[in-house]
Amino acid sequence: MIHPTAQVDPSAVIGRDVSVGAYSVIGPEVEIGEGTTIGPHVVIEGPTRIGRDNRITQFASIGGAPQDKKFGGERTELVIGDRNLIREFTTINRGTGDGGGITRIGNDNWLLAYVHIAHDCMVGNHVVFSNYSALAGHVEIGDWTILSGYSGVHQFCKVGAHAFIGMGCLVGSDVPPFVMMANDQHGRPRGINSEGLKRRGFDATRIAAIKRAYRTLYMAGLSLPEAREKLMDQAEDSEDVRAMMDFLARSDRALAR
Repeated sequence: MIHPTAQVDPSAVIGRDVSVGAYSVIGPEVEIGEGTTIGPHVVIEGPTRIGRDNRITQFASIGGAPQDKKFGGERTELVIGDRNLIREFTTINRGTGDGGGITRIGNDNWLLAYVHIAHDCMVGNHVVFSNYSALAGHVEIGDWTILSGYSGVHQFCKVGAHAFIGMGCLVGSDVPPFVMMANDQHGRPRGINSEGLKRRGFDATRIAAIKRAYRTLYMAGLSLPEAREKLMDQAEDSEDVRAMMDFLARSDRALAR
Protein backbone atom coordinates (compact mmCIF):
# COMPACT_ATOMS: atom_id res chain seq x y z
CA MET A 1 0.00 0.00 0.00
CA ILE A 2 3.08 2.30 0.12
CA HIS A 3 4.39 3.29 -3.30
CA PRO A 4 8.07 2.43 -3.78
CA THR A 5 8.93 6.06 -4.56
CA ALA A 6 7.39 7.35 -1.30
CA GLN A 7 9.75 8.28 1.54
CA VAL A 8 8.47 7.18 4.95
CA ASP A 9 10.58 7.88 8.02
CA PRO A 10 11.27 4.72 10.06
CA SER A 11 9.82 6.38 13.17
CA ALA A 12 6.45 7.11 11.52
CA VAL A 13 3.55 4.99 12.78
CA ILE A 14 1.36 3.81 9.90
CA GLY A 15 -1.96 2.08 10.66
CA ARG A 16 -3.53 -0.82 8.84
CA ASP A 17 -4.87 -0.33 5.31
CA VAL A 18 -3.13 3.02 4.88
CA SER A 19 -2.05 3.81 1.33
CA VAL A 20 0.71 6.29 0.47
CA GLY A 21 1.02 7.55 -3.11
CA ALA A 22 4.01 8.12 -5.33
CA TYR A 23 6.68 10.59 -4.21
CA SER A 24 4.94 11.44 -0.95
CA VAL A 25 7.08 12.20 2.10
CA ILE A 26 6.09 11.10 5.61
CA GLY A 27 8.41 12.57 8.22
CA PRO A 28 9.40 11.59 11.76
CA GLU A 29 6.87 11.76 14.59
CA VAL A 30 3.94 11.26 12.23
CA GLU A 31 1.08 8.90 13.13
CA ILE A 32 -1.52 7.95 10.52
CA GLY A 33 -4.66 6.05 11.50
CA GLU A 34 -5.96 3.00 9.70
CA GLY A 35 -7.84 3.31 6.44
CA THR A 36 -6.38 6.72 5.59
CA THR A 37 -5.41 7.41 1.97
CA ILE A 38 -2.43 9.64 1.17
CA GLY A 39 -2.23 10.69 -2.48
CA PRO A 40 0.91 11.35 -4.54
CA HIS A 41 3.29 14.24 -3.80
CA VAL A 42 1.92 14.84 -0.28
CA VAL A 43 4.26 16.10 2.45
CA ILE A 44 3.41 15.36 6.11
CA GLU A 45 5.77 16.70 8.77
CA GLY A 46 5.66 15.87 12.46
CA PRO A 47 4.78 15.95 15.21
CA THR A 48 1.45 15.21 13.52
CA ARG A 49 -1.31 12.74 14.44
CA ILE A 50 -3.90 11.88 11.81
CA GLY A 51 -6.94 9.74 12.60
CA ARG A 52 -8.61 7.03 10.58
CA ASP A 53 -10.34 7.00 7.20
CA ASN A 54 -9.07 10.38 6.08
CA ARG A 55 -8.45 11.16 2.42
CA ILE A 56 -5.55 13.49 1.64
CA THR A 57 -5.08 14.22 -2.05
CA GLN A 58 -2.08 15.23 -4.12
CA PHE A 59 0.22 18.14 -3.24
CA ALA A 60 -1.21 18.81 0.23
CA SER A 61 1.29 20.05 2.82
CA ILE A 62 0.39 18.90 6.33
CA GLY A 63 2.10 19.66 9.64
CA GLY A 64 4.55 22.28 8.43
CA ALA A 65 6.16 24.75 10.84
CA PRO A 66 3.97 27.74 11.73
CA GLN A 67 4.34 30.89 9.68
CA ASP A 68 5.07 32.99 12.74
CA LYS A 69 8.24 35.04 13.27
CA LYS A 70 8.12 34.28 16.99
CA PHE A 71 8.37 30.54 16.39
CA GLY A 72 11.73 29.31 17.62
CA GLY A 73 11.60 25.66 16.64
CA GLU A 74 9.91 24.46 19.83
CA ARG A 75 8.07 21.16 19.75
CA THR A 76 4.45 21.74 18.71
CA GLU A 77 1.78 19.52 17.21
CA LEU A 78 -0.95 19.10 14.64
CA VAL A 79 -3.85 16.76 15.43
CA ILE A 80 -6.38 15.77 12.76
CA GLY A 81 -9.42 13.62 13.52
CA ASP A 82 -11.29 11.06 11.41
CA ARG A 83 -12.97 11.00 8.00
CA ASN A 84 -11.70 14.35 6.79
CA LEU A 85 -11.24 15.19 3.12
CA ILE A 86 -8.18 17.34 2.45
CA ARG A 87 -7.85 18.37 -1.19
CA GLU A 88 -4.92 19.46 -3.31
CA PHE A 89 -2.57 22.27 -2.25
CA THR A 90 -4.13 22.58 1.20
CA THR A 91 -1.70 23.70 3.92
CA ILE A 92 -2.16 23.04 7.64
CA ASN A 93 0.48 24.29 10.09
CA ARG A 94 1.44 23.07 13.56
CA GLY A 95 0.90 25.22 16.64
CA THR A 96 3.26 27.64 18.35
CA GLY A 97 4.82 27.41 21.78
CA ASP A 98 3.15 30.56 23.12
CA GLY A 99 -0.18 29.87 21.38
CA GLY A 100 -1.13 26.61 23.02
CA GLY A 101 1.25 24.37 21.10
CA ILE A 102 -1.34 22.60 18.98
CA THR A 103 -3.45 23.03 15.86
CA ARG A 104 -6.52 20.80 15.94
CA ILE A 105 -8.90 19.68 13.18
CA GLY A 106 -11.97 17.65 14.18
CA ASN A 107 -13.92 15.01 12.25
CA ASP A 108 -15.85 14.86 8.97
CA ASN A 109 -14.56 18.16 7.59
CA TRP A 110 -14.04 19.10 3.94
CA LEU A 111 -10.97 21.21 3.17
CA LEU A 112 -11.12 21.93 -0.54
CA ALA A 113 -8.34 23.09 -2.86
CA TYR A 114 -5.88 25.76 -1.70
CA VAL A 115 -7.31 26.04 1.83
CA HIS A 116 -4.93 27.31 4.53
CA ILE A 117 -5.23 26.58 8.25
CA ALA A 118 -2.66 28.53 10.26
CA HIS A 119 -1.03 27.78 13.60
CA ASP A 120 -3.03 27.16 16.80
CA CYS A 121 -6.42 27.06 15.04
CA MET A 122 -9.21 24.93 16.49
CA VAL A 123 -11.67 23.56 13.92
CA GLY A 124 -14.74 21.57 14.95
CA ASN A 125 -16.64 18.90 13.04
CA HIS A 126 -18.57 18.89 9.75
CA VAL A 127 -17.00 22.17 8.62
CA VAL A 128 -16.73 22.99 4.90
CA PHE A 129 -13.81 25.12 3.72
CA SER A 130 -14.46 26.07 0.10
CA ASN A 131 -11.64 26.73 -2.36
CA TYR A 132 -9.08 29.37 -1.31
CA SER A 133 -10.63 30.02 2.11
CA ALA A 134 -8.12 30.65 4.89
CA LEU A 135 -7.73 31.00 8.64
CA ALA A 136 -5.07 33.15 10.29
CA GLY A 137 -3.55 31.99 13.57
CA HIS A 138 -5.50 31.16 16.74
CA VAL A 139 -8.92 31.09 15.04
CA GLU A 140 -11.77 28.93 16.41
CA ILE A 141 -14.39 27.51 14.03
CA GLY A 142 -17.53 25.86 15.39
CA ASP A 143 -19.25 22.72 14.09
CA TRP A 144 -21.16 22.80 10.79
CA THR A 145 -19.76 26.17 9.73
CA ILE A 146 -19.36 26.86 6.00
CA LEU A 147 -16.64 29.15 4.66
CA SER A 148 -17.27 30.10 1.03
CA GLY A 149 -14.58 30.55 -1.59
CA TYR A 150 -11.94 33.25 -1.07
CA SER A 151 -13.16 34.03 2.45
CA GLY A 152 -10.76 34.66 5.31
CA VAL A 153 -10.84 34.93 9.10
CA HIS A 154 -8.53 37.28 11.01
CA GLN A 155 -6.31 35.96 13.78
CA PHE A 156 -7.85 35.24 17.22
CA CYS A 157 -11.43 35.46 15.88
CA LYS A 158 -14.14 32.96 16.80
CA VAL A 159 -16.88 31.76 14.47
CA GLY A 160 -19.81 29.98 16.09
CA ALA A 161 -21.49 26.75 15.05
CA HIS A 162 -23.74 26.69 11.97
CA ALA A 163 -22.48 30.08 10.77
CA PHE A 164 -22.12 30.83 7.07
CA ILE A 165 -19.32 33.02 5.73
CA GLY A 166 -20.14 34.29 2.25
CA MET A 167 -17.86 34.35 -0.78
CA GLY A 168 -14.99 36.79 -0.45
CA CYS A 169 -15.91 37.91 3.09
CA LEU A 170 -13.04 38.96 5.34
CA VAL A 171 -14.04 38.31 8.94
CA GLY A 172 -12.33 40.57 11.48
CA SER A 173 -14.56 40.06 14.52
CA ASP A 174 -16.34 37.24 16.33
CA VAL A 175 -19.35 35.75 14.52
CA PRO A 176 -22.08 34.24 16.73
CA PRO A 177 -23.61 30.84 16.00
CA PHE A 178 -26.18 30.61 13.17
CA VAL A 179 -25.26 34.00 11.68
CA MET A 180 -24.72 34.50 7.95
CA MET A 181 -22.02 36.95 6.84
CA ALA A 182 -22.34 38.13 3.26
CA ASN A 183 -22.54 40.92 0.68
CA ASP A 184 -19.61 42.94 1.91
CA GLN A 185 -15.86 42.50 1.56
CA HIS A 186 -15.38 42.81 5.30
CA GLY A 187 -18.36 40.64 6.15
CA ARG A 188 -21.47 42.01 7.83
CA PRO A 189 -24.33 40.03 9.40
CA ARG A 190 -27.08 39.34 6.86
CA GLY A 191 -29.55 37.21 8.79
CA ILE A 192 -29.32 33.63 9.99
CA ASN A 193 -28.26 30.54 8.07
CA SER A 194 -31.85 29.32 7.71
CA GLU A 195 -31.28 27.03 4.75
CA GLY A 196 -28.37 25.29 6.43
CA LEU A 197 -30.39 24.80 9.61
CA LYS A 198 -33.27 23.26 7.68
CA ARG A 199 -30.91 20.84 5.98
CA ARG A 200 -29.63 19.76 9.39
CA GLY A 201 -33.08 19.03 10.75
CA PHE A 202 -33.87 22.19 12.73
CA ASP A 203 -37.65 22.49 12.96
CA ALA A 204 -39.67 25.68 12.52
CA THR A 205 -39.86 26.36 16.27
CA ARG A 206 -36.10 26.25 16.73
CA ILE A 207 -35.48 28.43 13.66
CA ALA A 208 -38.07 30.97 14.83
CA ALA A 209 -36.32 31.26 18.22
CA ILE A 210 -32.97 31.81 16.50
CA LYS A 211 -34.48 34.47 14.22
CA ARG A 212 -35.96 36.24 17.22
CA ALA A 213 -32.56 36.23 18.94
CA TYR A 214 -30.92 37.58 15.78
CA ARG A 215 -33.43 40.45 15.61
CA THR A 216 -32.73 41.23 19.26
CA LEU A 217 -28.99 41.30 18.73
CA TYR A 218 -28.87 43.06 15.37
CA MET A 219 -32.13 44.80 14.48
CA ALA A 220 -33.68 46.14 17.70
CA GLY A 221 -31.34 49.11 18.05
CA LEU A 222 -30.07 47.85 21.41
CA SER A 223 -26.60 48.17 22.82
CA LEU A 224 -24.80 44.89 23.34
CA PRO A 225 -25.44 44.86 27.14
CA GLU A 226 -29.13 45.59 26.52
CA ALA A 227 -29.33 42.84 23.91
CA ARG A 228 -27.72 40.39 26.33
CA GLU A 229 -30.45 41.07 28.89
CA LYS A 230 -33.18 40.40 26.34
CA LEU A 231 -31.44 37.25 25.17
CA MET A 232 -31.24 35.94 28.72
CA ASP A 233 -35.04 35.87 28.84
CA GLN A 234 -35.28 34.18 25.44
CA ALA A 235 -32.67 31.61 26.41
CA GLU A 236 -34.97 30.14 29.06
CA ASP A 237 -37.03 28.46 26.32
CA SER A 238 -34.36 27.76 23.70
CA GLU A 239 -31.15 25.74 23.90
CA ASP A 240 -30.02 27.42 20.67
CA VAL A 241 -30.32 30.88 22.21
CA ARG A 242 -28.43 29.55 25.21
CA ALA A 243 -25.69 28.48 22.81
CA MET A 244 -25.58 32.04 21.47
CA MET A 245 -25.33 33.38 25.01
CA ASP A 246 -22.49 30.97 25.82
CA PHE A 247 -20.66 32.18 22.70
CA LEU A 248 -21.12 35.83 23.68
CA ALA A 249 -19.73 35.05 27.13
CA ARG A 250 -16.59 33.51 25.57
CA SER A 251 -16.11 36.25 23.00
CA ASP A 252 -13.10 38.38 23.83
CA ARG A 253 -13.00 40.41 20.63
CA ALA A 254 -15.40 42.85 19.03
CA LEU A 255 -18.61 41.17 17.92
CA ALA A 256 -19.68 41.29 14.29
CA ARG A 257 -22.63 43.71 14.37
